[in-house]
Amino acid sequence: MAEWTKTSWQNFEALQQPNWPDKKAYQKAVDTISLLPPLVFAGEIRALKQQLADVVEGKAFLLQGGDCAEDFTNCTAPAIRDTLKVILQMAVVLSYAGGKPVVKVGRMAGQYAKPRSADMETIDGVSLPSYRGDMVNASEFTEAARVPDPQRMVQGYHLSAATMNILRAFTRGGYAALERVHAWNNEFVKASPMGRNYERLGRHIDQALNFMRVIGIDTNAPQLNQASFYTSHEALLLGYEQALTRQDSITGDWYDCSAHMVWIGDRTRQLDGAHVEFLRGVLNPVGMKVGPKHDLEVIRQLIERINPENEPGRMTLITRFGKDIDKYLPGLIRMVKREGFKVVWSCDPMHGNTYTSESGYKTSNFNDILNEIQCFFEIHWAEGTIPGGVHFEMTGSNVTECIGGGRNIIDQNLAENYLTACDPRLNAEQSLELAFQIAEMIRT
Repeated sequence: MAEWTKTSWQNFEALQQPNWPDKKAYQKAVDTISLLPPLVFAGEIRALKQQLADVVEGKAFLLQGGDCAEDFTNCTAPAIRDTLKVILQMAVVLSYAGGKPVVKVGRMAGQYAKPRSADMETIDGVSLPSYRGDMVNASEFTEAARVPDPQRMVQGYHLSAATMNILRAFTRGGYAALERVHAWNNEFVKASPMGRNYERLGRHIDQALNFMRVIGIDTNAPQLNQASFYTSHEALLLGYEQALTRQDSITGDWYDCSAHMVWIGDRTRQLDGAHVEFLRGVLNPVGMKVGPKHDLEVIRQLIERINPENEPGRMTLITRFGKDIDKYLPGLIRMVKREGFKVVWSCDPMHGNTYTSESGYKTSNFNDILNEIQCFFEIHWAEGTIPGGVHFEMTGSNVTECIGGGRNIIDQNLAENYLTACDPRLNAEQSLELAFQIAEMIRT
């Protein structure tokens, strides 16, 4: 294998890259980002990897969630807080009711780029470049909006930095304190069955904290008043990822400092591709999406290529099989067990269950999402492996993008508050309902 550098990916074919019309402007944008401070730090990345190593052994559970594709206009303190709030709620349910520490990872502060199935999109006979996320172009279906603009990468960096700033303030400044669990409950969720269940759980936590105070235990400890929260996104735009790849001054190792964890998608995990070449050299935890069209031998080689030392916490397999999970997951598990690979097993029940509703909206059914998660757990139990985590597209907003759940959203309700520019997301109530269901599985 040739020596790795942060630019060696440029010698390989890079799929899903925008067709930047002005190459000089693109290079200027990459050079600008390369001089800006890192968004995350090597020590934080190593801490996440250690926590994911605990997930490999079944000592913790991975909760990864956030937007399908972040929107520049939603980089506001309320929007960031609301999504963080739901993740914190879910984590409390999973850890308290499930009895296991939860590793919290957001699809935030950089999930601004999206792979597409086609380079062009055609509406009413008009063909324009596909929307590839706000870091590339705009979603409006106009010729001007769809031109890839490299300055959007620079803007994406600054908005990611602002998001990181807010996340750190909320998780370290008292907002994430366990005594605030009631304050995390969204107004539109409180009156629902899930909201009432959550309030009961909150009262139990209050009683536990009060008992600790009564017997003289200090409840000002960081573990009770702060939260470890990490960021992640798909490492898609390789120029952006390269620009934020830095050498750690302590160890000399290379880290992609655009996020704590990065993942590679089903469309870009070619063995001889640029994305695999890039990711094999950075020491972040790496997720890999695995869908129905995977080849077991290729997956085996990819795991060896990206994690040659078989380091626990380095590799997370994010399976996305939909209704065919029982057809594909057992064989994948058996191959990984046979090879002795130490991986985190995570379930993405969103992407394999999307469909177009009769009213024309791209949606998912809550029951299909829950069924895939249940099958994920049951298959791992049957195979003697550890179901380590879940990977959701969700938001703190009261959206109507996924059918079903406690309020029983139906097709006719989708238009009421359908806001996503890409894939459907669970709203806060649906996310909380899933958390209670998953907690029961973890505790089993």
